[in-house]
Amino acid sequence: MPIPVNYSTPTRMSAKERAFSQIQRWIIDGTMQPGEKMVDAELAEAFGVSRTPIREALQLLEIQGLVEMHPGKDTRVRRIEKEDILNLYPTLAVLHALAAELAAKNILPEQTEKLKGLNAQFKQSVANAQPYQAMEMDEQFHNLILDVANNPYISSYSSSIQIHIRRFKYVFLKQPVNTTQASVQEHASIIEALENRDSIAASTIMKQNLIRPMNELYALI
Repeated sequence: MPIPVNYSTPTRMSAKERAFSQIQRWIIDGTMQPGEKMVDAELAEAFGVSRTPIREALQLLEIQGLVEMHPGKDTRVRRIEKEDILNLYPTLAVLHALAAELAAKNILPEQTEKLKGLNAQFKQSVANAQPYQAMEMDEQFHNLILDVANNPYISSYSSSIQIHIRRFKYVFLKQPVNTTQASVQEHASIIEALENRDSIAASTIMKQNLIRPMNELYALI
């Protein structure tokens, strides 16, 4: 199990949190491949900690559905099933479309300006071929709209689904710029709809912003 040595993580984290955050990222960006065996002793050595926080981190990742633990046997990265794309994306699209509809009713000018800034950073990350950073900017963009919608149930369900979608989204954002540029343009259209308090347009474009990558990814994988 090859483990990168040149990674960096925030310093103010517990051993479990640090291991959880880094391993989750390695799974999402493909450093740890689907089906790959995960050895807690090797991970513990790489992080310079005991096996306990590693096992606790792996248990959390199992809850998220990113890891499969088989007591007495082994622990492996959960495989990606192509059909999951057709189950995950439409569900998230409906949740985010509703969030956009709600956000259009009470979004503030400073919030739309922040969305513009996030979209600019997203565009730059795509242009610089930085898929993980692009994914983070994209999520911050969508999460801000979820916050403005002010519906905790939408946020909770969205967060749960987003964990699994990240693995597919990373594959999508690694595609050529002309493929992902459509996402930048859709973000701009969403912002315009929110500024105009056009809840129908905001909802429609938001749904398109998630369904389009779903179709492209399904054809790609």
